[in-house]
Parts: sequence; structure tokens; C-alpha cells
Amino acid sequence: MSDFLLDAKGIGISFGGLKACQALSLQIPRGGLYGLIGPNGAGKTTAFNLLTGVYSCQCGTVHLDGLRIDTLKPHQIAEAGLCRTFQNIRLMGELSVLDNVRLASHLRGTHTIWHTVLRTPRFVAQELAMEQLARELLVVMGLEDQATEQAKNLPYGDQRRLEICRALATEPKVLLLDEPAAGMNPSEKKDLARTIRGICDSFGMTILLIEHDMGLVMDICERITVLDYGETIAVGTPAEIQSNKKVIEAYLGEAVDV
Repeated sequence: MSDFLLDAKGIGISFGGLKACQALSLQIPRGGLYGLIGPNGAGKTTAFNLLTGVYSCQCGTVHLDGLRIDTLKPHQIAEAGLCRTFQNIRLMGELSVLDNVRLASHLRGTHTIWHTVLRTPRFVAQELAMEQLARELLVVMGLEDQATEQAKNLPYGDQRRLEICRALATEPKVLLLDEPAAGMNPSEKKDLARTIRGICDSFGMTILLIEHDMGLVMDICERITVLDYGETIAVGTPAEIQSNKKVIEAYLGEAVDV
């Protein structure tokens, strides 16, 4: 068995002549908190779409806990234990905060339509367990007092937290966070950083995140992969990334003699 829980080797995709992601490899151990960064258009979200089956890999392989998943459909990949949030919030706005989380937890449900229609003991027991899990996760994310609110009425920062909470309800092995701090103020970002670190530590969760806030990434991530124009230009610890010449050039441009 691989030492890595998520093991992507040489994955890539092109759109016409545009190489959106080139030979990307990611090896993430159990319980790790890794970052995937790069300038706008570097291919970060494309990488997430490849890992989760939204796009089909044109090359390379992805294994999750020893299971090859790059040939599976998105819902099968979620069932295997790889779940994500999105850049653009995709909550069920008309549903309550609690129901958004309960809905996600049905991914692990085993009762059939007949159990549901007949409201069998198996159905009732699973529904109670799902609600308990949902409420516990709301407490973790600090949303327990808003359980009955419609999701669309939450402040923006709380909607971001709810997206993470909903993803956790699928009981993933690896959680992918796509710009979780987008649109948050500095105070909300600090709280979110503590929450993400707490999820990783308390749940033993493995997390890979995309984030433009370099302060947040450098504070909480153990290792970081940097993309530029779809290509990996650096992999290392936060300290190594901060001093890497290629990374500095990708973000600031090459030095020009004047």
C-alpha cells in the first residue's frame, strides 16, 4: 500500500492548444494539510476538477487510499472518499442550514426507497444518526445557532463555513477546499484558519486547499505545491516556497534591468 493517501501521478489536460494542467503530481500523506497555489490562471481549479472527475484526465493516474479513481465518475469519487468545496458557493439556498448538511450525509446512507416510504426502523435509525452528525458538525463550524436559518440568509463568511461543513458530512478521506477564505475579512480568515487546522488535527483529516491568501497558506500548510501556466514549478515547505526564485518570479515577474 502507498505511503500516500492521495497519490496523483502525471495528470494533465489540454483544451485545444492550451495546456491547462501539465504532468501534475501530488503525493499527500494521511492527516496532512497541503496547499496548492499559483497566480490566476495557473491551473489550480483545473487540477481539482481532474482529481474529482469533473474533467477526465488525458494522462496520468490518481489513487485514493490505494484505489484508482481517475476512471470513476464524480459521484463515485465522492463515495470513495474525495470531496470538495467550490470557488463559487453552491449551497441549497432555500433549505435550512441543518438540511444542507443532512443532505450531504445521505451519501453514506444505506436505506432504500422502500425503507424510506415504509419508514422502517432502519430508515428511522439512519435518519437520526445523520441528524446527530449534522448537528455535531455545525457545532464544530460554529453554526449551531443558525441551524434553522435558510442557507441563503447566512452572511457570506458563514456560507463559506457551511460549504465546508456540508463537505465534512460526506465523511471524506481527503477534503479539497477551493479558496475557502475568498471574500472573508481578516478576522474571519483568522477564525477559518484555526478551524481548518482544528479539523485536520481533531478529525485526522487530510486536506488539500487552494488559496490566494498567502498568509493563511503559509500559516497552516505543511507543504505546498506551486503551479504556473499549468506546470509545477516548486514543491516544499512554506519557508522553502517563500524563498524560491521561480515562485517569486511567477508572482512578481522576472527582474528587469533598467
